[in-house]
This record gives sequence, C-alpha cells and structure tokens, in this order.
Amino acid sequence: MHDDGFGTGGFGAEVSGIGSGGVAGRDCNNPCRNGSELSAVAGYQMTTDINQKVNAGHLKRNAYLYVRQSTPRQVLEHQESGKRQYALRQRAIALGWPLEQIHVIDSDQGQSGSSAADREGFQKLVTEVSLGRAGIVLGLEVSRLARNNTDWHRLLEICALTDTLILDEDGTYDPAHFNDRLLLGLKGTMSEAELHVLHARLRGGALNKARRGELVIPLPVGLVYNSQGQVILDPDKQVQESIRLLFATFRRIGSALGTAKAYREQGLLFPHRVRGGLHDGDLLWGEPGRTRVVHVLRNPRYAGAFVYGRNRSRAKPDGSGRCSHRVPQEQWHTILKDAHPGYITWPEFEENLRKLKENAYAQGSDRMKSPPREGPALLQGIVICGMCGARMLVRYRDRGRGLESAYACFGENSENGRPRCQIISGKAIDQALSKLIVESVNPLALEVALSVQKELQSRLEEADRLRRAQVDRARFEAEQAQRRYMRVDPANRLVADSLEADWNAKLRALEEAQTAYESQRQADRRLLDTEEEAKIYALASNFGQLWESPTTTDRERKRMIRLLIEDVTLVKGADIAAHVRFKGGATRSLTVSAPLCWREKHKTSPEILQEIDRLLDDHTYDEIATILNDRGLLTRVGNPYGPVRIMRIEQRYGLKSRYDRLREAGYLTAEEMAELQHISPKTVAERRKRGLLKAAQVNDRPEYLYERPVFRGDVCDVR
Repeated sequence: MHDDGFGTGGFGAEVSGIGSGGVAGRDCNNPCRNGSELSAVAGYQMTTDINQKVNAGHLKRNAYLYVRQSTPRQVLEHQESGKRQYALRQRAIALGWPLEQIHVIDSDQGQSGSSAADREGFQKLVTEVSLGRAGIVLGLEVSRLARNNTDWHRLLEICALTDTLILDEDGTYDPAHFNDRLLLGLKGTMSEAELHVLHARLRGGALNKARRGELVIPLPVGLVYNSQGQVILDPDKQVQESIRLLFATFRRIGSALGTAKAYREQGLLFPHRVRGGLHDGDLLWGEPGRTRVVHVLRNPRYAGAFVYGRNRSRAKPDGSGRCSHRVPQEQWHTILKDAHPGYITWPEFEENLRKLKENAYAQGSDRMKSPPREGPALLQGIVICGMCGARMLVRYRDRGRGLESAYACFGENSENGRPRCQIISGKAIDQALSKLIVESVNPLALEVALSVQKELQSRLEEADRLRRAQVDRARFEAEQAQRRYMRVDPANRLVADSLEADWNAKLRALEEAQTAYESQRQADRRLLDTEEEAKIYALASNFGQLWESPTTTDRERKRMIRLLIEDVTLVKGADIAAHVRFKGGATRSLTVSAPLCWREKHKTSPEILQEIDRLLDDHTYDEIATILNDRGLLTRVGNPYGPVRIMRIEQRYGLKSRYDRLREAGYLTAEEMAELQHISPKTVAERRKRGLLKAAQVNDRPEYLYERPVFRGDVCDVR
C-alpha cells in the first residue's frame, strides 16, 4: 500500500495556498478571471511568502530532511515515494541552504509513524530542533513525520519556540504564525484520521471473517491447517496422545502444577511449535511447566471451538507499545462451538476453567480454596463457616507430637477489627468425617476398586505409548541423519564430518530414549503387579483398613473425600454441628463434642488432687511424685509426675503448703529453736543430725522445721 497521504492532490495545494496567505479565492470582484490566472497568481504569492519566511537566521542553521515509509515492503516496492522524498533536498538548496548543511534522517525506514517511541530518527530530529540547530524541517507531507497528533503538535510547539520552519510538498510554514499552525494542525488531524480509516477497513474485514469462523489465526500445538484451510488434528500421533494425556492427567489430579509434576516424574515430554525466527514451524519437545499446562487448559481451540476477541489491547501511556488483558467470556467477539475437531468437549473445557479458578484462590489474598495438599486437615478447601458462609482457613500448629489442625474463619477481623467468627479444632471433626466416609463407601468398595484398577491400567498404557512414540521419533531422526551422511561425497570432509557428528548425536539420543523407556516400563510393571494390586484388593475387602493404613497419605484421603463430598458446614456451640453435603445433593448432619480447652484438658482429677492434699501432710514434693508413680498414676496427657508438677498443682488449686501445715502443727524454725534453748542455729542443726532434736523436712531442699520441745519441771525433754 502506498502511504503518501494526500500527496500532490489538489486539495492539499489549495489548503496550502490559503494557509500561506495567498490570494486564492479572495478576488471576487473580477468574475472573468479564469482558473489558470488564479493559479498563476497563487503560485507567485506562495513564492513571495516563502522568500519572506526564510531569513538569514534560518540559513545559518541546518536543514533536516526526514524520510520514512511505513513498512519494509513499501521501501522495496514503492521506490517512487522514496525518490520524491529525497528530491526535497533540491527545494532546500533553492531556498539558500548549502548542500553540506542539509542532513538527511532516514533511519526510520520501514517503521510506522503512529508513535515516536521506537523511531530513533524522529527522536533525533526533535532533539536537534530543541537545541536550536535546525532552521527548517523538510518532509514530503505531514504523514511522513507523524501520524499521531500528540507527536505532531509536540514538534510544532518546539519549532515555534526555536523559530524553525516546516516545509512539505505544498509549501513552507512558520509554526509561530497562527494561520500556518492552524493549517499544520489540520493536516496532522487528517493524517491521523487517514491511518484510522485504513486500520478500520482492515479490522472490519478481519471481524467479518471471524464471525464466519474463517479468519486464519495461529493455532496451538496439536492443531494444523490442511491444504483446504480447514483446521484438523495434527497428523503426528505422538502429539495427539501427549495432548490427550495432559487433559486426562489434569482431570485425575485437578491441579496444573500437579500435572506438570506428573509429566516430570514419568519422564514424559510435551510438544511445542516454534513461532517466528529461523526455526519457524519446527516441533520441539520438552518438559511442560505449570504455565504451559495452564495455557493449554485455557485454550478453547482444544475444545473444537473458534473464538475471537479473548484479549483486548491498548496503547501504553508512555507510547512504548501496547498492553493486553484478558476479558470475560461473555465479552468475546465470536464463539463458534464445534467449528473443527478437538481433543475435549466444550463442557470439559468449562469444567477445566472452573477447576483452575478454584485453584487460583490459593494464590489470592484469602488462600482459602485449593487442590488437596499434604497437611493432615481432611476438610482443607471444602469447609464452610456456618456463621458467615465464607470458606474457612486451615491453620497448623506443631506441638512436638506432629501437626495439629484447626479450621478458622476470621470474617472481617482482618479488615475492620471485628471479632472473628469461630476457630474449631480439626482432630475431632476429621475423626467423625473419617468414620462417616468409611461407612458410606464400604458398600461400594468393590465397584470403586474395579474403577481404580481400570484407571491405573489405562494410565500406564497411555504413558507407555507416549514413551514408545518418543523412541520411534528418536529412531527416525537417527535413520534420517544416517541417510544424509550416506548421500554426501566422502571427499568433502568438511560436510561429511559435520553430518557424521550429527548422526552420532542422534544415535546417542536414541540409546538414551530406549534406556529410559525400558527402565520406566519395568517400574510401571512392578508397580501394577505388586503395590497397586495389593491396594486394590485391600480396598475391595476392607476400605476402612486402607483408609487407616499408614501408607495412605493425607493427600490421597483428601482426594477420596472430594470424590464423595461437596462441602462441610461447621457451627460451633456447646457442641460442634457438622452438616455434610455429598455429591448429588444428599446431606448428613453430625454432632461432635467440642474439644476441651487447654486448661480443662490438663486439669487434675479430683481423686488425684485429694490424694496429693493428704500426702502433703507427711511428704515433700519429690516423695509425693515417687508415691504416685509407684502406684501407676499418670497426668491427663500421659506423663509421669515430678516434683515440679506437684508444686504447680499445689499452687494452681490453692492447696495448703507443707510449710504452713507444719507451722500450724506448732513446728519451729531453726532460729526460734535456737532462741528457745539459748544456743546458736548451727548447734540446732548439729543436734538434729545427731537425733537430739525432732525435725520435719519442709521441701526437697535441706530446709527443716523443728518439733516444739516438752518441758518437765526445769528440764527440757527434746525427745
């Protein structure tokens, strides 16, 4: 397309004549003046105006000729436009600029003028004008300089400030003059409008084709166009099986990241079609990441649907390009279901989107709903608060004996400081739900076992086919490299050596693929013959035993629960009410005793408390602990008693200490005994050791109280 704007059209010349102060259309007193006379007068007036606008100050500065065409194709095919642009140097010479002061800026050839962000030549021109080095700017027309009003008016403002003229094919303009700037602004608006009309025509044709589903757009890997332009499945069977396995794996696991992990663990590869560059159209194989899995699951072309308008783009504020964003499905321009063959159905596609949306909650601010994880909380992601209706979070705490789970709903606590809804210990709820699952599944155990066996068998067979296809592809590439090597002239060693090295590399790749295939095949056979069959028979005979088996992980239990249960609503009161909603709509209500709080859980029984109170009359803490342990008595949490535990029980329950009990019985301290017998406290201790004084130990430290002596006449009987 030749993008020259209005070029040498008469309309541009007429408008230029008016803007330059010519006499076109002004002399109405002489109706006999013909068109040729009027044109001659206008041309004479334009030349006079040009000579008046160009002064010595302009001629001292440089003249800059800006040359641009919109696309590389225009540069190659529309060479006449380029010649016309370079010919403007003669206009500058005619105005008085020497040839060495005329600089040509043509580094923006093949670039659109819709934005100045990527046009280095235009930016250089603006810089030179801003620094006052330019006396005149030459361009074939306004559209060569800019097709964006923002860039164009910015250039006009700078030219007006630096007294720089602008020349196009129609005339010379001084942006500092109102009439010239008005005309230049009109030309800029028409240039932008012309580009808009061209884009609107092209986009209208594309939208019309899209409504019929005939618009040719790049297809994802696994879909290709045939010779008639119709969309078909990729003829490569390995590609088809890889894509089908990805959808089946996601259906089984329910997580994009889990699907990528499954491919990596099984050593499977996923195809990728190169777009653009030297290897355009080549098929590459590699491990799929989470992002690639998500892109495949979100692409409706795999469901056999033609869609258009999934993304909207807009120009960035800084003009550095465009940014796009995804729009909701109801805002797509075109949706034509069953337009071509696909790998899944449209309901399966919508179900995949629903799963991805649910999984995305785990990455959001609430992190409430997500695929089954490794933690022990069985209701993770499916528990609902019966107070406010929101999904409850899972909280874990490590108390040294493993993780303890709790289901928490904070409501609006994090936003406005309101009280949280409820926090419920997860152990009792999980135990009650496990019992319900075992009771519900047991009658259907055999049917579940058979379905699991079929799923495992089909999964292993499909993975084996894909790995075998990888070996076949590696063998084909090795044979192809061999044929290329055999056809080369042996005397041409440069080419022969390169082809031989490529052949050797393909042979090594074939050997690695065969080794990996055989090893994985043996592992799959062992897995199916031993571990999986044992689990299947255990499931068929006793589902409860399999559920409680230590080899069954928490994630597997959660997956089993989600196959049966839609959600569980919890309400905490004196007891915990759990309302279970099964798949299909059936409901069950459970009542679970509320777990004891920490203080109640660790509370000492009345019998033990009474015994400790009795033993404090005659024994210390250590002696009491030994007596209780010898009787086989333990604390509420199953630990043996110690002196510190006895002391804390005494303090917590307000028991009278042994010291107070002895003082009430009349026992004296060492100081009181020494004063009573007129001896020193040291002598009191020595007499206690020799057995001359009766004493009772107060605690586990060497602290004693002494029995008051009995006086008989004037003699003190210490015995």
